[in-house]
Amino acid sequence: MTTPKALVLTGYGINCSRETQFAFTQAGAQADIVHINDLIDGQRRLENYQILTFSGGFSYGDDTGSGNGLANRIRNNLWEKVAEFVEKDHLVLGICNGFQALVRLGLLPAVNKNYGTQQVSLLHNDGAQYLDRWVDLECSQISPWLKGVDRMSLPIAHGEGKLYAPPEVLEQLQQRDLIAARYVSGTMCVYQHLPANPNGSLDDIAALSDESGRILGMMPHPERAIAFTHLPHWSLIKEIVKRIGASVPKTCLGLQIFENGVKYFK
Repeated sequence: MTTPKALVLTGYGINCSRETQFAFTQAGAQADIVHINDLIDGQRRLENYQILTFSGGFSYGDDTGSGNGLANRIRNNLWEKVAEFVEKDHLVLGICNGFQALVRLGLLPAVNKNYGTQQVSLLHNDGAQYLDRWVDLECSQISPWLKGVDRMSLPIAHGEGKLYAPPEVLEQLQQRDLIAARYVSGTMCVYQHLPANPNGSLDDIAALSDESGRILGMMPHPERAIAFTHLPHWSLIKEIVKRIGASVPKTCLGLQIFENGVKYFK
């Protein structure tokens, strides 16, 4: 079987590319970190990859809004290549700032396959605070990225993660099952004594997919939850499972997202 190739996009202000590359490598992909300028200049070619990932960070310093600078750079220089990429049987993943860029580009949610038109927004969190914590998620099965994942816990780190959609668009998201994950109250919320919805997102939306399911955008960071020791209470869990004679886990569910992306092409 051919090892799928993942392009992990990087650029000014993007700071999660190495973690994302490592997660894909652990999942069995060949992952390359590629600067957006190298794509624009033609030094690297998008068509040589099966997976495109917009990793998290603060692209272009979020000076004109989260994800906006990166989205404009792509729209003005790479839109035709990106449009061709998503038309084929490829996968796209946007994490945090990458999710914001996908929304700005109109690649998500792309209701009625209307790619290129922004239909929703990611606004400042309620309370206007930057949040760094863990959340619990309930996942849909529409996306191959989330195959076999019903519930999971992941960390977030964002200041503009409140998803807003006009009523008619929100209705379409619900009816077409484009809400890939919602914030719910679970183990992490109880452990941290924090509310389920961290930012005020409508309908508790944490992630969206397009109608094909092949494009997924999410505010939580799965690349920061691939090892058991990434959990904030791993030492407590370790003692509990050891005392009941069970095996100590080695991985976290965040890794399954990357493994699903690899398995899609195998």
